Amino acid sequence: MKKLKKGDDVIVLSGKDKGKRGSIIKVNSDDYVVVQGVNLVKKHQKPNPSSGAQGGIIDKEMPIHISNLAIYNFSSKKADRVGFKINENKEKIRIYKSSGEMIGTQS
Repeated sequence: MKKLKKGDDVIVLSGKDKGKRGSIIKVNSDDYVVVQGVNLVKKHQKPNPSSGAQGGIIDKEMPIHISNLAIYNFSSKKADRVGFKINENKEKIRIYKSSGEMIGTQS
């Protein structure tokens, strides 16, 4: 089980976007994820009339390494670490290390 999943709210710990918050849009591999509104770059796009895409300079989210991210804890309003725990149904669940609460979909 991975520590960060699609839909998790995360906060950036280092880099040019330090302190920004966003939710994970896509998990590229084990080490890289795409976060909404974070690590934006300018891309020069050619127009494509067949697909209806306009040309120009667009902002695009690029992947960021998960070591630069931490999950956002809504109860403490801070970054937190992820731990694992086996519940009574023998299922592995993710928890916040600081409080021991289960990580839910609190988007």
